[in-house]
Amino acid sequence: MNSSQTSGRNVVITGLGILSPIGIGVETFRSNLSAGNSGVSTIELMPFSAAPKNVGAEVPGFEEKTARKTYLKSLRKSVKVMCREIQLGVASAVLAVENAALPLDQIDHARLGVDFGANTMSSPPSVLKDPAWACVDADDPECRFHFERWGSRGINVNRASGMGQMEPLWLLRYLPNMPACHIGIMAAAHGPNNSVTMAEASGNLAISEAREVILRGAADVMISGTTGTRVHPVKTLHAALWDELACAETSPETWCRPFDRDRTGQVAGEGACSLILEEEAHARARGANVLATIRGAGASCVVDRRDRPNLRRALANAMRVALKNAGLRPEQVGHINAHGLGQKQADIDEAAAIHDVFGPRADSVPVTALKSYLGNSASGCGTLELAGSVVSLRDGVVPPTLNYETPDPDCPLNVVHGDPLETGNRTVLNINVSRMGQASALIVDVHPA
Repeated sequence: MNSSQTSGRNVVITGLGILSPIGIGVETFRSNLSAGNSGVSTIELMPFSAAPKNVGAEVPGFEEKTARKTYLKSLRKSVKVMCREIQLGVASAVLAVENAALPLDQIDHARLGVDFGANTMSSPPSVLKDPAWACVDADDPECRFHFERWGSRGINVNRASGMGQMEPLWLLRYLPNMPACHIGIMAAAHGPNNSVTMAEASGNLAISEAREVILRGAADVMISGTTGTRVHPVKTLHAALWDELACAETSPETWCRPFDRDRTGQVAGEGACSLILEEEAHARARGANVLATIRGAGASCVVDRRDRPNLRRALANAMRVALKNAGLRPEQVGHINAHGLGQKQADIDEAAAIHDVFGPRADSVPVTALKSYLGNSASGCGTLELAGSVVSLRDGVVPPTLNYETPDPDCPLNVVHGDPLETGNRTVLNINVSRMGQASALIVDVHPA
């Protein structure tokens, strides 16, 4: 028996706020997804990065000036203490409140909460340049860093310390709990407020946690979602060091090829998506447009004694827990929205996990992988991918995977590709996993439009 059955409450999705590489807002996102338009291209935010050929998936048309005037008007004085991914996350929450037609002037704010996921955030090198040089002698050919100069003037009273060169509100611009803080201020959400920082697993985890808050009666409405950007000078460097990044001689939109035999790696991306979650009776009472019902969730982290992750077992565990929590059997799932990184071994491990859970049906259950449109925004990816299934299933279709041309015998899955797949089964299993072995799963029943 799942938690909604024991509490007598159901949690529904009544609003979506989307900022993605294929568009801002539900309708633009839906139309580009339906048309098979990729958001992967040459990065315009930076003239160069560690990403091969400076290719990534960035949110088009989102700059600080437009964010302040268009999406963050009520918080425009706070924009100066928001880095890009915080701005994306808060803007997505603003759009979700609007999409849900949530009457902030009428609801009980003590029963409105926030549960939001984000990456750990990095300063661009330009922010730390002057503080670092304050701790180096200009005539030193080895550029040795003098740590004693960081927090004090040291022996030279005329020299500013490294810390003294930092912008005063530096820390507030890069804390991963700040999206939830700013969203709470924007919506005057006086209920539970929490932040999740679990890389790609964050989306399903934040939504699951927000759902549990409602099910146990601590809130009627929760704003939940994630934000993330890897289109960043430091983050692309991390990706180049730790991940397989796609590279090809073809046009960038063909680079991300989940489960395809000729895949070469993932593509760095960015994006944010917020959901308005409500107790069903609360949503019905205010006449809300109910988009979907959350049926169940699961999570698992698996590493060995040497801290080596086991993605296959973590994903399989998370899927089994989600199915049990939802009270469903594998054959009742309409399609799987896969993590689908496009990395060689990661895709093999994920395909194996699906076979572990779905058994004989693993060869036939439809699977889609939306990083082929969106790249990998780490924490931002899970909610964006879930939104892709929600907006598509509202129209009775499963969105196809882009660039899937040659099946990989090591990934024996029924990958939806080409045209959208028409379906009458609107139950989706959304799965994600981090490189550290943290997996999450969410099962949602989408309501027809």
